[in-house]
Amino acid sequence: MKNLIKLHLIILLFCISTFAAAQEKRALTHQDYDGWETVSSEKISKSGQWIGYTVNPQEGDGRLEIASHQNPDQRFLIPRVSQWTFSNNSQFAIGKIIPQADTVRSLKLKKKKADDMPKDSVFIMNLTTGELEKLARVKSYSLPGKEGNWMAVHFEKDLPKKGEKKENGDSTKVNEPKPEKPKKTDGSKLMVKELTGTQIFEFDRVKSFGFSEKGDFLYYTKATEDTLKNAGIFLLNLKTGETKTIDEGKTDYISMVFSPENKLLAFLATEDSAKSKKPYFDLFLFDINKGKNQKVASKGTAGINGMVSKNGRLFFSNDENRLFFGTSPDYIAYQYEDDSTILDEERVSLDIWGWQDAEIQPMQLKNKSREENKSFLTVFNLKSKVITQIGDESVSQIDVDKKVKNQFGLGFDASPYRRNYSWDIQIGRDLYLVDLTTGSKNLIRKDVPDNPQLSPEGKYVFWYDERDSSWVSYDIKSKTFKNLTQDIESIFYDELHDSPALPSSNGAAGWTKGDLAFLVYDRYDIWKIDPTGKSAPVNVTKGEGKKQQIVFRREKLDNEEESIDPSQPLILNAFNELNKKNGFFIGEISGATIPQSIVFTDHRYSGLTKAENSDKMLVRRSTFQEYSDIYATDLNLKSMERVSIANPQQSQVKWGSVELVNYLANDGVPLQGLLFKPENFDPNKKYPMLVYFYERNSDGLHSYRAPAPSASTINIPYFVSNDYLVFVPDIKYDLGLPGPSAYNCIIPGVQALVSRGFVDASNMAIQGQSWGGYQVAYLITRTNMFKAAGAGAPVVNMTSAYGGIRWGTGMSRMFQYEQTQSRIGGTLWDKPLYYIENSPLFTMDRVNTPVLIMHNDDDGSVPWYQGIEMFMALKRLNKPAWLLQYNGEDHNLRLRKNRKDLSIRMAQFFDYYLKGAPAPLWMTEGLPAVEKGKTLKYELSGN
Repeated sequence: MKNLIKLHLIILLFCISTFAAAQEKRALTHQDYDGWETVSSEKISKSGQWIGYTVNPQEGDGRLEIASHQNPDQRFLIPRVSQWTFSNNSQFAIGKIIPQADTVRSLKLKKKKADDMPKDSVFIMNLTTGELEKLARVKSYSLPGKEGNWMAVHFEKDLPKKGEKKENGDSTKVNEPKPEKPKKTDGSKLMVKELTGTQIFEFDRVKSFGFSEKGDFLYYTKATEDTLKNAGIFLLNLKTGETKTIDEGKTDYISMVFSPENKLLAFLATEDSAKSKKPYFDLFLFDINKGKNQKVASKGTAGINGMVSKNGRLFFSNDENRLFFGTSPDYIAYQYEDDSTILDEERVSLDIWGWQDAEIQPMQLKNKSREENKSFLTVFNLKSKVITQIGDESVSQIDVDKKVKNQFGLGFDASPYRRNYSWDIQIGRDLYLVDLTTGSKNLIRKDVPDNPQLSPEGKYVFWYDERDSSWVSYDIKSKTFKNLTQDIESIFYDELHDSPALPSSNGAAGWTKGDLAFLVYDRYDIWKIDPTGKSAPVNVTKGEGKKQQIVFRREKLDNEEESIDPSQPLILNAFNELNKKNGFFIGEISGATIPQSIVFTDHRYSGLTKAENSDKMLVRRSTFQEYSDIYATDLNLKSMERVSIANPQQSQVKWGSVELVNYLANDGVPLQGLLFKPENFDPNKKYPMLVYFYERNSDGLHSYRAPAPSASTINIPYFVSNDYLVFVPDIKYDLGLPGPSAYNCIIPGVQALVSRGFVDASNMAIQGQSWGGYQVAYLITRTNMFKAAGAGAPVVNMTSAYGGIRWGTGMSRMFQYEQTQSRIGGTLWDKPLYYIENSPLFTMDRVNTPVLIMHNDDDGSVPWYQGIEMFMALKRLNKPAWLLQYNGEDHNLRLRKNRKDLSIRMAQFFDYYLKGAPAPLWMTEGLPAVEKGKTLKYELSGN
């Protein structure tokens, strides 16, 4: 009996241990990246009844999930959806279904042409009945913007008919006439249908189409077909089903736009050949009620200095009395360019850099297309029939309010200051008040900083003046200026700003209705300011923000909002700078009461969205351990029901935790950092530690970090899951001392953690990219406490980098050292010693830390020869160093294949130095050029 009990006990223990082994979590691997999911494209229907979102793995097929707001368990799933939306009546979901990823990949391996690839489909989901309709081979679809229960579907061209058919499984020729040769046209079938299916219209050889916002009309253009049928533009009345021909016979029709009340349709058309270098376009206006089409502008029309521009935006004023369009200078024919007797190999190709140029050549080349397509705002007055050009070469930028309700716009001229932009990115602009009827321009002020805007009712122009750290307004009627914040005992600039440039503002919430008050932010609180100065400023949040170190910011719940309605609830996003709690408070614009907490927890909240026609809302919530899923809530935010459930596989892997670390910099300034710890962390055990840094990151305590292949920096979840500690300290900078500042902030943070006893001080490493890569390079010249280092795109020689170009923008790099991140605060000739002393290249002989450098040959931010300078110095000094140079890649890796490669190599590098793992062959043997593309050499030495 005892033996039987013993046998049963052995079997029970075996079962328990087997079950436990099955449940034991594993570490993340590089193979886990592809399946990690992202929730995006979240929407709430206008009624608030439905919430939808897409769930996509990093590689592979995703899905659309649509859930009931009231009961999230009631849901629909549709695979492989992109570009989806709810119908205006909230009864349907519509979107594209893309081909299966595996199918596309398989066909690419077979070298199939684009025409042979599977095409997108469109789905229409009836949310009431659950019925799903699919339409194949679709190019695009559209719904009216605001009202209307219609959709339009534009199909791909029909597949060519084949003269074969299969009978009894055998392929036999069909005795049919030779198929007709397909007609050449850019057009294809368009179907316009009511979503309930009661009405359907179909049109052939359609090239473009679009609904009026209210869903009363749809325009469509037809493409030419061979030489038999001309292009044309047509109008479908969706109420009557009647189709009208607006115009026919032109080469092309573009830029169609309906007026706000659907009374008019404006468009551009040309009769020039598509091969024309710069075709001439005419502006047409179609009166929908009268059925009358008229040409209102063309080359040579009175009021136009040049030609109608195809690149200008067409739009109507809110009252439909003005039509705005763009004009441009007439086409200039250059004799050298048009000389057909010159061979291409005989043509000179050069760039001339002139000291007098407003922009240096690389920047001119980057902006070439923009300059060639530049247009000047012009207006056609529908009542007087007069055309007036508003913009011109001197004031080419004209900003108008969103609905063009006001008679004035703002004009800007940066030309007097543009030459300085390469080294001074805080140049001003001359500001003009522009009459949108007459085109007259009145100078408001010269050399205005920041970004002046019109108040919603057009009574004021306002901006933040960085030069005296204040908000300024200009009263258009009285033509007077007012410093809005000078009488408030608070600071309105960014107090954490620590670079040589002038600090920016903390932002503003906007204007209340009638332009009666302006809501502006200091570091923590919200102030209401009377622009007339008759009423004293009011601290809307009653100073509670500063008192509790909570940052209050207003949540904008209506995307169409132009001004703030004081009668509506004041929902505030709240963030505690000390403990990083986040949530929402409710306050009053009057400032009568202290804001009251609705929800305030150890999470990060984002994406608060309200349904257009109800108080139902959705919001996203995360921690480091909880993905940023979607929650259903309402205006009181009291209860939150989780809707999306992404990444259930996370429960099967070791994840970890994060804690906020408080410590003192070497100069005694309090700092914070984030310490990520492995799952089942044992404080009595010694762990290897990676240190990553970039400016300040501690506010991201509750941000979820997904496992993903690295574009440049370590993936924190991967390393934590594989039993590394990861420390991310904040850094504050002293001007002129970026390197010493990094040392002053990073090293004491690391030492504070080492003193706790669980860090293996003999196995620590640092890694950073770009600005972080620079600091890595600097630190290893000052300390040997790190066993290995990873430096991505590092600047090691500020003297050579100072004169370089940021090829991504074409800008000189001078501004970066004089004004922004590099923080030297002067020119190379003003402060040569600062440039040298902060440049690690000049002390590379002190380095005893093995380094993995990544710097790519198409880096648009940091000249990639900086990585070469670092590598060559270390090579010359016989120090262990490797340089990864991804061909054709940018500052951060763009291609996923390269990101995966970098992730593997970084992990192998740090595992070798910090965990004693075998070295991969690419480290021990290198990768000779003759083996490039033939092997990756991930294999470990000795295997």
